Amino acid sequence: MLRSLPRYMRWLLFLSLSFLVLMSLARGILFFYFKTPQQSIGHALPAFWLGLRYDLRDVGIFTLFMLLVGAIPLFRPFGGRLGKGVWFGILLLLALVFVITYSVDFAHYSYLSQRLNASMLDYIGADESMGMVWQTYPLVRIILGVLLATFAILSIFWWSYGKVERSTVEKGRTHPWIWCLVLFLLCAGGIFGHLGQYPLRWSDAFSLGDDRMAQLSLNPFQSFFSSLKFRHRSFDKDQVKEYYPLMANYLGVLKPDSAHLNFERIIPGSDADNTHPNVVLVICESFSAYKSSMWGNPLNTTPFFKSLCDDGVFFDHCFTPHYGTARGVWATITGTPDVSLDNTSSRNPSAVDQHSIMNDFDGYDKNYFIGGNPSWANIRGLLENNLQGLHLYEQSNYSAPKIDVWGISDKNLFLEANKVLKQEQKPFFAIIQTSDNHRPYTIPDEDKAAFHEVNLPKDTLRKYGFQGNDELNAFRYTDFCYQTFFETARKEPYFKNTIFVFVGDHGIGGDAGDMFPKVWTEERLTSFHVPLLFYAPALLTPVRHTMNCSQIDIMPTVAGLARVSYRNTTLGRDLLHETDTTSNLSFIIDHDAREIGVVMNGYYFTRQLTTDREKLVSIRNNDPMPAGVRTDSLQNLMRTYTKGMYETARYLIVNNHKVIK
Repeated sequence: MLRSLPRYMRWLLFLSLSFLVLMSLARGILFFYFKTPQQSIGHALPAFWLGLRYDLRDVGIFTLFMLLVGAIPLFRPFGGRLGKGVWFGILLLLALVFVITYSVDFAHYSYLSQRLNASMLDYIGADESMGMVWQTYPLVRIILGVLLATFAILSIFWWSYGKVERSTVEKGRTHPWIWCLVLFLLCAGGIFGHLGQYPLRWSDAFSLGDDRMAQLSLNPFQSFFSSLKFRHRSFDKDQVKEYYPLMANYLGVLKPDSAHLNFERIIPGSDADNTHPNVVLVICESFSAYKSSMWGNPLNTTPFFKSLCDDGVFFDHCFTPHYGTARGVWATITGTPDVSLDNTSSRNPSAVDQHSIMNDFDGYDKNYFIGGNPSWANIRGLLENNLQGLHLYEQSNYSAPKIDVWGISDKNLFLEANKVLKQEQKPFFAIIQTSDNHRPYTIPDEDKAAFHEVNLPKDTLRKYGFQGNDELNAFRYTDFCYQTFFETARKEPYFKNTIFVFVGDHGIGGDAGDMFPKVWTEERLTSFHVPLLFYAPALLTPVRHTMNCSQIDIMPTVAGLARVSYRNTTLGRDLLHETDTTSNLSFIIDHDAREIGVVMNGYYFTRQLTTDREKLVSIRNNDPMPAGVRTDSLQNLMRTYTKGMYETARYLIVNNHKVIK
């Protein structure tokens, strides 16, 4: 069958296979050169398999490009001197780039234990960096080796060209364009890399649960281009140091060190009888405060959840640092606001290594439940690379049916989670991430008898924050799901010794009407204002707090409630055990408007990053800010905290590495 292929396609298949073999060979050399005694071939096989898929992506791109070149009769390699010259010119360039890239990658890994990434571009041309390279590496021998390796690769290509040129092409029934289509589809499949909903991404490497194996599975092209878009999104160390005294004091750093930028706080545990409670943290999709019952929305959308808030420790001034689910998950897990401007930090290869207080829950089983696929925004990489011993449950692990693009329904997600949690023999920390309160606002058919949808006039809906009945019913359905979960969980032995935590991943911008002061709508605070609830009737006394707080405060607060020893290196604070919680502030970054700001002492300050335009408003009432020394002093204070939080978050995103236990 292959003999009926046009010569240029036959040769292209050989070239593609050659590059694939060379990339696999390079990965093998990297493994055997840097392997530790604990690493075996068997241990590395998953990394080699994943690496082969990454290599197939790059080879697929090369093959498609050359297929397009060969589709032009003038540029076919066996059709004349011009086509032959074009192909060998391209191959010379590719071979040279290939050898140089892998050579630099090898040196880069030797020096930093990381595959080649775009950060190295910052050092090209710097005298100190080039001097270090010249004094460290035998550059003359390396250059000679690069030239010899390039020559060897081209020799193989020249030999294969002669073999194909002398071969015959049998006439077959298959038209050449059919072969083109088949080859195109094969390449497209290799580039996509997955059979599922999402394509293969760099973060899939970190699902291996081992940093060394993750680095082994990547190739330098994958790691370089994945990090290229984040090259200039780093931090200004001088700015971090300028605001360090302020931030160290705010965070309660006991041993401040501005030279080494120490943010570490070691908090000892205090459970004498060693009966640590379980934790169930629910990250609630689009749980916007002004749409819910806790703030008196007349539509009474969440009566059951309000009853939980009345019996729990409820924070009514919680603001997410940003809008968006991926950023909300990031802040909750890591304790650092996601201040990356153009893309989420979860997509940044340089930020994939993050410390999380969740890892300090020693002796706990750790579970994460999501109704769909966690590969969106590279959340899988964030979770599996940083939460040690995590059991990640997703759509494929459940018996419940998929209802829409987000996977199974939230009700079934809670019930599936309960199946796992009731069988736990050790203390557990479980995170459940909901999704139904999101377009397309699906209400499962199986629940329509028990859950009664409503149909209200448009003017009523808009007056109280909703655009349509589908949105309203989806919001009400979340309350139905919470109630179903608690009705089930209350029957289980684990319930009495469990702290349930609920927080919105973000709010929804919209008109809060007269339910809040006008600035909440005008300044888009409705996009960030969410409920935060700690519920454990057997362990916690009900109280409603008005202090400012954030998703970044959840992990240290939970650790304090669970009485575990933990290491805090981020911007979050324990809301229930700080000596001065009146100083709490909520940092906010509006990525769309390019604004940063803080909510503090009943005021909201914002600063535009590109124009430096500032605004200070009261969130307590509709009164304008009075001019005068006191207002100027308040604005100066809030400006300083805003800049301090922003610059410190930029630094911590790439400098808050986890500690392997």
